[in-house]
Amino acid sequence: MKNLTALVHKTSALICFILIACFFSSSLLFDMFGNQESVLIVKNGIFYSIWLLIPLMAITGMTGVKMAPKVTSGPIGAKKKRMPLVALNGLLILLPAAYFLRELALNGEFNSLYYAIQTLELFAGFINLTLMSLNIRDAMALKKGSQKERKPLSS
Repeated sequence: MKNLTALVHKTSALICFILIACFFSSSLLFDMFGNQESVLIVKNGIFYSIWLLIPLMAITGMTGVKMAPKVTSGPIGAKKKRMPLVALNGLLILLPAAYFLRELALNGEFNSLYYAIQTLELFAGFINLTLMSLNIRDAMALKKGSQKERKPLSS
């Protein structure tokens, strides 16, 4: 069961990271180089994909807590401190921004309000990607450390 929980945690965390990276890069590229129709396609894709991202983020959080419920220090403690920031950033900035950007794109309103919200969304997305990258780094360091502990000494 412990291995399954770890596998679900890793898988959901990786999918979340990839989705957010795709949201970020597609928004940046299509807003810079795409036409209004392609931007609308991207905004629709992001809007509907968020409904996959939200439960995956919840699964990542629940499995993380289940694997180390009482740990408050070290790399796992750091991960636990970062994730509420990621969640709040997502719920308070990224989710509303995705909704409003999609609405503005649907109405063809590519004005200063659109670009202000887009800038905020990109900034918040960059913060989330950075925090999640730090979590991945810490998880990899933990795994590397545990593999060294199990590795038998050679003669």
